Amino acid sequence: MQIDINRLSREYAEKNILVIGDIILDAYIYGKVDRISQEAPVPIVAIDRKKFKPGGAANVALNLSGLGANVQLLGVTGDDSNAEELQNCFQESENIQLHLVKDKSRPTIVKTRIIADGKQVFRLDEEITSEISSLLIEELIKVFNESCKDIDGIIIEDYNKGALPKEIISHIINHSSEHEIPVYVDPKYDNYECFKGVRLFKPNLIEYNAIVRNKQFGSLPNSGFKFKEFIESDILLLTMGADGMSLYHNNQHNQIPTKARNVYDVSGAGDTVIATFAINDLCGLDPLESSTIANLAAGRVCEEIGVFPISVDSLKEIFSHHYNMD
Repeated sequence: MQIDINRLSREYAEKNILVIGDIILDAYIYGKVDRISQEAPVPIVAIDRKKFKPGGAANVALNLSGLGANVQLLGVTGDDSNAEELQNCFQESENIQLHLVKDKSRPTIVKTRIIADGKQVFRLDEEITSEISSLLIEELIKVFNESCKDIDGIIIEDYNKGALPKEIISHIINHSSEHEIPVYVDPKYDNYECFKGVRLFKPNLIEYNAIVRNKQFGSLPNSGFKFKEFIESDILLLTMGADGMSLYHNNQHNQIPTKARNVYDVSGAGDTVIATFAINDLCGLDPLESSTIANLAAGRVCEEIGVFPISVDSLKEIFSHHYNMD
């Protein structure tokens, strides 16, 4: 592949990208299992340490930041200590501006993963997924309008956690269309028809099957062309786990095999894909090149335990490994 990653990394630093969506705090509790509980047949995890990382849309922002982009992050959190913990995660990220709207009626979303002896054994979710109030919708739209100056692209991260009602999605799509700003979407089932006309529509295979199950599109790969026409996106990119990614663009279909060397944890890989694809697309690479680099980046983050955002250095390392480039 004739791509100069060093040149691209310099271009990454010139891009301004807005990320909006469901913001999550990922909590990790590390420990060891040394016995079984007498109260129930479950392992007892002796806690060694705790760690917090940004998740959801916040992880997408962190991936973009690691690649060098300037990022505006918009979303909703609770008015609680976990929101403060989330903000603390960004203290060293000088190229991310946070625009967090506080909702006193719900907690900050937290996914707590219990890691024992190097393996994830449980996950605990704390969340309220009802839609945000009309007042918060107005406030989020106001913050969006104020943050959209000099933006090169917009990434929408919909996790069905309530922070992206249809009113907000429609406003973003209309605004981006008027100002010719490309929009990249990581969707969930409920709102997918609101995203018609975007630059990139990127579901995973489970999400894609849920979306098309009631449509007479047939099976893959042909159904991908029919769905792309239906959703009116420039690009359809399906992430398919161990089977890599499936790209639809300009009446062409490309199957991109996974490039992970050792898979330890797939958490956050989809966030890495959309962040890496978007920034390369904004730098003028063609969709196949952008998808290939995004696939490499996803393979690299899967080599780590827990959500691990990509960086320029780790991207260069995995790219050099597969393509023998300096």
